[in-house]
Amino acid sequence: MRTTKRHLSLLVGLLAVFGLLAAACGSDSESSSGDSDSLSGSVVVSGSSTVEPITSAVAETFQEENPDVSISVDGPGTGDGFKKFCAGETDISNASRPIKDEEAADCEEAGIEYVELKIAYDGLSVIANPDVSVDCLTSEDLYALIGPESQGFDNWTDAQALATELGSSTQFPDEALTITAPGEESGTYDSFVELVITPIAEERFEAGKITEDQVETTRPDYQSSANDNVILQGIEGTKGSLGWVGLAFAEEGGDALKIIEVDGGDGCVAPNGETVSDGSYPISRSLYIYVATTSAARPEVQAFVDFYLGDGISAVEEVGYIALPSDQFEETTTAWASAVADADTSTTTG
Repeated sequence: MRTTKRHLSLLVGLLAVFGLLAAACGSDSESSSGDSDSLSGSVVVSGSSTVEPITSAVAETFQEENPDVSISVDGPGTGDGFKKFCAGETDISNASRPIKDEEAADCEEAGIEYVELKIAYDGLSVIANPDVSVDCLTSEDLYALIGPESQGFDNWTDAQALATELGSSTQFPDEALTITAPGEESGTYDSFVELVITPIAEERFEAGKITEDQVETTRPDYQSSANDNVILQGIEGTKGSLGWVGLAFAEEGGDALKIIEVDGGDGCVAPNGETVSDGSYPISRSLYIYVATTSAARPEVQAFVDFYLGDGISAVEEVGYIALPSDQFEETTTAWASAVADADTSTTTG
């Protein structure tokens, strides 16, 4: 009987020890889980309507794993986004072009430091109503139809003489012309002007045909919107209409609109993933997110961008954009790692 009691005492003691160990392990597990679940706060993102679908897709997936982090994403346009960003109103600014010198100066004056992160490529797609008989336009054609000298042109043929003067052999159809496209607040507008209008406009200025103020502008008399979906609807619903949006939005239009090929001097090329990534499509651009350095020090912002550049980067192709080549993406992740290290150091020393 004494042996049984001794064994029972040993058994009880061992069970107690195991219980304490299990509790300790459970406590560690709960603590670890709690650390993950304790991620909370908010991330405010604004800017490009072109980049908005990528960031929104990343945010949706991130929030499934981190429900206590609130992420707001809107797309008033790259320019308007930078105004908010440089005023300290947002943590991240979506951008369909690099930040301008004057915008960077505004940020510097406000004490807003940031890191620029390239995330994808996009092709600017020239789109038209399906009834338009033209299938390809040269850079000179686009200038003649949309540039600063085309104000008042309300028929495609009105631009014929100017296009011919510029060296084009395209024959424009005799039909009403309505331009529906991004406005000046949009990075898509800025990119189109930079890539299509300005190279020809600079030559026209040197020849005394336009003023210096007109070099970086389009015709002012067209229907503009910062919302790409509004532009698509305008093109779809108006015969003879012409405009431009990002490739992903153009592809969403399907048969309701026509994607026009563009000849930048080497023949007509249609925008798609291959022609944009290899540079053969003449109207291509990079897409970015800008992250404020002070925001990068906050756990929820840091975790969100970590996820964005990790599993979340698959959203680029899922929503119709073109992924960066591996070497360029490595430059992006390296820039982010450096920004995080600087932000963490600043927080520690501060």
